[in-house]
Order: sequence, then structure tokens, then C-alpha cells
Amino acid sequence: MAEEQGRSYESASIELLVPINMYLEAGVHIGTHMCTQHMKRFVYKQKPEGPYVIDIRKTDERIRVAGKFLARYKPENVLAVSARQYGFTPVRKFAELTGAKAVTGRFIPGTLTNPRLKHYVEPEVIIVTDPRVDQQAIFEASKIGIPVVAIASTDAKLSGIDLVIPANNKGRKSLALIYWLLTRQVLRERGVIGMDANLPVGPDAFETKVTARW
Repeated sequence: MAEEQGRSYESASIELLVPINMYLEAGVHIGTHMCTQHMKRFVYKQKPEGPYVIDIRKTDERIRVAGKFLARYKPENVLAVSARQYGFTPVRKFAELTGAKAVTGRFIPGTLTNPRLKHYVEPEVIIVTDPRVDQQAIFEASKIGIPVVAIASTDAKLSGIDLVIPANNKGRKSLALIYWLLTRQVLRERGVIGMDANLPVGPDAFETKVTARW
């Protein structure tokens, strides 16, 4: 099915941010076995007994839109969040290269709403790695009225989300590539790098490394 999606894009001469194979090899198109009503419009198709397949073209489009949107904000006013372990390194690298702030691991209640907290921050926009596990961040962002960008797989509900990037948000290679592309787009849109320029590091620098357990 991945090959079929790749062939259909190539035959349509669709210009993507990276070659279609990069998306497919990272598994960005792989959804879950569940698809919510919210996410149906981002689905390419489903195998009879397999997971839903995300439309890479729509992922690519949304990364462009999100990059342009996030670039409007001052770097220090952007907050990237991930409670999902495979999102820790991508989020931190995104923050490092774009000047954003990052919160990884447990999102302490009050982080956005309680000025007396040690970890209190006042962003103007947040990006979450998975709406299913970053619910506290979404709730607090909605409470204070700031927009939320979310990387969402097919099982996501989009309540409180202003801009969705449909993609596999559970795989470490997928998250690495998504955040690498998003970082590149933000810097391109800000004029920090040229519109055809690349980052000084590749997607592998955004990948959470897995340590072997004996």
C-alpha cells in the first residue's frame, strides 16, 4: 500500500518537501487500527485487516501551513510539548534550533495557568506531539485562549486543536522526520535559512535513541 501511495504521487508529479520515500521509510503514513470521525479526511485508505493509511500529501501540506503559522510568533513564545517518550528528542531539538521552549515528560498541571509554579511558562502558541497523551497541555492552552498545533494519528480526537498535522505520532523515526521538517519550515519562513536550504543536521539528529535492554 505504501508503494501504491508513492506511485500515485509520482504519477501526479506532486512536489513534496522531501522525496516520498523518506516519508514512507520513516512510516509517517502509518496510522492506527482506529479512525475517528475527525481524522477521516486525512486517510488515504485502509487495508481489510491493517491500520489506516494517512495521506502523505495532506501531511506535507499541513507541515507547510504549520511552519508558516509558527514562524509568525517570536521563538521564545512557542512551546513544544511531548509526554510520549519518542517525542522527547524531536521536541528538544526543535526547541534548540528554533529558539522555542520545550516541555517533555509529565505536563505538570498549572504549567500554563499558575504563575506561582516554578515551571510556569507563558507561550502564545503550543505544539503537542499526541493529543491523546498531551491532554493537560491542550486543556490549559484552551483555558488561556492560545492556539494549539497537534501532530495527530488516525485515532485522535481534535477537540481544542486549531491546526492538525496528520501523521504517525507513535514511531520514533516518524516523529524525528516530522519535527525535522517542521523545524526546517519554521526557519525557512522566518528567513533564518533560505527557502531551499537544509538544516545543518539530518532527521537522525531528531531521533530518540533506543538503548538495548539485556
